Amino acid sequence: MSTSDLIAEDIEAYLHHHQHKSLLRFLTCGSVDDGKSTLIGRMLYDSKMIFEDQLAALEVDSRKVGTQGGDIDFALLVDGLSAEREQGITIDVAYRFFSTDKRKFIVADTPGHEQYTRNMVTGASTADAAIILIDARKGVLTQTRRHSYLVSLLGIRHVVLAINKMDLVDYRQDRFDEILADYRAFALQIGITDFTAIPMSALKGENVTEPSSKMAWHAGAPLLRWLEDAPVEDDLQARPFRMPVQWVNRPDLDFRGFSGLVSSGVIRPGDRIKALPSGRESTVSRIVTLGADLPEAVAGQSITLTLNDEIDISRGDVIALAGQPPEVADQFESTIVWFDDEALLPGRPYLMKLGARTVTAQVAEPKYKVNVNTLEKLAATRLELNEIGVCNLSLSAPIAFDPYADNKDLGGFILIDRLSNRTVGAGMLHFALRRSQNIHWQAMDVDKAARAAAMGQKGRVIWFTGLSGSGKSTIANLLEKRLHAEGRHTYVLDGDNVRHGLNRDLGFTDADRVENIRRVAEVSRLMVDAGLIVMVSFISPFRAERQLARERAEAGEFVEVFIDTPLAEAERRDVKGLYAKARAGDLKNFTGIDSPYEAPESPEIRIDTTAMTPEQAAEAIYVWLNSN
Repeated sequence: MSTSDLIAEDIEAYLHHHQHKSLLRFLTCGSVDDGKSTLIGRMLYDSKMIFEDQLAALEVDSRKVGTQGGDIDFALLVDGLSAEREQGITIDVAYRFFSTDKRKFIVADTPGHEQYTRNMVTGASTADAAIILIDARKGVLTQTRRHSYLVSLLGIRHVVLAINKMDLVDYRQDRFDEILADYRAFALQIGITDFTAIPMSALKGENVTEPSSKMAWHAGAPLLRWLEDAPVEDDLQARPFRMPVQWVNRPDLDFRGFSGLVSSGVIRPGDRIKALPSGRESTVSRIVTLGADLPEAVAGQSITLTLNDEIDISRGDVIALAGQPPEVADQFESTIVWFDDEALLPGRPYLMKLGARTVTAQVAEPKYKVNVNTLEKLAATRLELNEIGVCNLSLSAPIAFDPYADNKDLGGFILIDRLSNRTVGAGMLHFALRRSQNIHWQAMDVDKAARAAAMGQKGRVIWFTGLSGSGKSTIANLLEKRLHAEGRHTYVLDGDNVRHGLNRDLGFTDADRVENIRRVAEVSRLMVDAGLIVMVSFISPFRAERQLARERAEAGEFVEVFIDTPLAEAERRDVKGLYAKARAGDLKNFTGIDSPYEAPESPEIRIDTTAMTPEQAAEAIYVWLNSN
C-alpha cells in the first residue's frame, strides 16, 4: 500500500487527519460490460489501496480467469462471486472501501442486468453520488436509461456520466460529444438537469486518477478528483431537525434519554422539541455522547437527548423542533420497487419499516407502473419482480414522515412479508392523502360493550377455513342452529353467498382472493361490533389474510376453525363438481389444484372430518365456545 507523507512525519497527526476526513458513498451503474468493476479496480490500484498479497492474487487470477490476455484484470478486485468471475458480469452488489489523502470512500458496484434491478436499488439507497457508465462504442442503451431513472427516483443529486472505453474509439471527441448530446436529451426527461461528463478508459487508466494526455480536448478534472471534491451532505444541516428514536436509554432510575442518528438539521440544549406522532412537547436538557455533552448536534451524528419533562417517547417516534414538525398520517401515495419473485398482491397486509418504526401496511391496486425503458405509464393490477409502480398505502397506525424528496430517512421504507420475513419491496413516500387527515372515527354513545350487554352475549368471529368440499358451510349451519335455539344472536357469512352481492365483482385470482377476504374481515368486524356471533365460512387459502382478519378483532374475539379434510377426500366428495372441472382445465385458479392452500399452523380448533360427522364437529365447536 502507499503511505502518506504525513505518516512518516507525525503518525498521530496522520491518524487525526484520517479520522476527520469526510466520507463519500457512491455507486457505479450501467449496462452489462460497460466496465464498472474495472473502473473500481483501477481506482483501487492507482490509489495504491491494494496490499501486496492482494496484488499477487490478482495477477494469478488474471492469468487464470481474466479477460485481458494475461494482463491485470482489474474487475477481479471487485467481482467476488465465483459465478461473476465465470460469466464476467456483476450479479450482487459489491462494496469496497478506499481512501485518498483528501477523503474516504465506500463504493457500491451494482449489477447491470435487468433482472438484478433490486440489487441496484439496494446499492443506491445510501449513495451520495452515482457514476453512470456508458460504453463509448455502444452509446446510450436501455440499461443506461433504466439506471439513470432509478438514480433520479432515489434522489441522488451528484451524477457523473463516465463515457468509458474511449481507447476503443481512438479517443475521438466527436464520439464523446455525440453520446453526451443523446444522454442530455434523455436526462432532462427524468429530472437529471445537472451532471458531469468525463471521457475515460478505465482499463488504460485514462482520466481515472490523472488527466489524460490522449484526451487533451477535455478540460475537466479526472474522475477521482471529482469524487474528492463532490459535496457531501450539502444541505442536510440547513433542513429542519429530525431524529428518529432508535432506543430509549434508561441505564438507571436517574437517567432517561432518547438515542438516535440525527437525519437532518441542528439541535441545541434549550431548543423546544415535539415528539411525533403523539405531539407532546418539551425542551432539550442535554445532548449526551460517550465522550462528553455537546453544545450542539448536527446531521450525521449519533446522540442521546435528555429532556426537561417526562413525556412518553418510544422507539420509532420522531423528535423534531416544535416549530418545524414533520407531517403525521396513515395513508400515502408512494412509489414502490418490487423485489420479490412472488407478485405484490393489493390488499394483502405487509410489514412496513420506516426508520425504526414498523407498522402493518396494505397496498392498494397500483395507479400505474412505469416502463423505465420508455418512461411510459402502464395500467397494472399488481407488481411483479423488479417492476416499479405508484400505489396508495394504508397503515395500521399514523407515522411521522417527510416526503422522500425532502428526507430519505423519513420518506424511504421497505416492505416485509409477514410470514417469511423476506424484504419484498422498497418505496418512497410522496405525500399524505387528504383523507388521512380529513376522515376521523366518529365516536358513538352506544358502544360494543353496550350492544353485547343488551344481547346477553359476547360478540365473536368464528372463522371456518378449509378446502372446497371440506364441510365448512355444513358445520357452520349446524352450529348456528344450535346457538340460535339457545337464543343467541348469530349470522353466517358464506363464501358463495357473499359472492352474489358484496363480492360479485371479484374473480379467483390471488389478488381477488386477497380482496375477497379483506372485505369479509371488515364486515365481520362490524358484526362483532354490533354484538353478533358471526360465523365466516370461506376457503380463505392464505395465512396472511386470515391473520389480517384476526387483527381486525380484539383479543379473544377471533376463533379460527380449521376444517381439516385431505385433498383426496374433498375431491372424492366433490358435491358441486368443481374438482372435476378443475382437473379438466375448465376451472382455473382452483384451490388445491392450481392455486395453493396454506393450512393454519395453530388454529384454536381443528376438526378432522375423516373422524367426525358434521354433527359431532358442530358439537365439539359448541363445547369449546362455552368453555372459552
